[in-house]
Amino acid sequence: MYSFDYQRPDQAQAAVAALASDGEAKYLAGGQSLLPTMRLRLAQPSALIDVTRIASMKSVSLSGDTLTIGGAMCHAAVASNDDVKRALPGLADLAGRIGDRQVRERGTIGGSLANDDPAACYPSAVLALNATVVTDRRRIGADDFFLGMYETALEPDELIVAVEFPLAERAGYEKFRNPASHFALVGVFVAKHKDGAVRVGVTGAASSVFRAKELEAALSKDFSVASARSVTIAPDDLNDDMHASAVYRAHLIPVLAGRAIERAMSF
Repeated sequence: MYSFDYQRPDQAQAAVAALASDGEAKYLAGGQSLLPTMRLRLAQPSALIDVTRIASMKSVSLSGDTLTIGGAMCHAAVASNDDVKRALPGLADLAGRIGDRQVRERGTIGGSLANDDPAACYPSAVLALNATVVTDRRRIGADDFFLGMYETALEPDELIVAVEFPLAERAGYEKFRNPASHFALVGVFVAKHKDGAVRVGVTGAASSVFRAKELEAALSKDFSVASARSVTIAPDDLNDDMHASAVYRAHLIPVLAGRAIERAMSF
């Protein structure tokens, strides 16, 4: 490691101002991705702006048909929150299976979304639930937020302060995880919305999270395990690496979608 400044503001606007005044600074949330890259000197920020003490970013609220989760909420807190478990149990279940206990106690929902790791779990839920990412200056819809591998619509100094999730009629997540990292080789989040439409977010299978339109069309007509497993996913553009071939990942997507439906029906 090397020397750097450390700041811990208690207001979101103060954090944004601190970063805007120093182009080499970085936001620090859970640090699950940033700190390892700093140890390898792949990142050398001049300052770390710790956002985990901002009270407004560490709360959960349920209003009408919208569940709002603060950007600095750690995975363990999302998993154990009574409002999340009652309103969107599938999301609480997802959060409770991210990484291991140490990761869940440190990693945050805002940090995960801002980093946009191709195998992260939360992006699939944001897409499937059609969530809105709320920053210090604007609101970004799920379909406009994820742009590519580790790439989002965020500006360099933009801070995720909250995520707004519409309540779904049914929602569930299942992943086939790497046994070492617990990242998803493939993860599928299925959400049936109150208007009957179904959205399916897939992570781990490609260079960035994406919606499986073939599954969405089939499940909007028949929300069942059999319907999910009847869909064929083309392996084109899917990851093909030492962990799993593109063909295998394509096979896993409808299988995991079926299991996600089973989980959704169990809540």
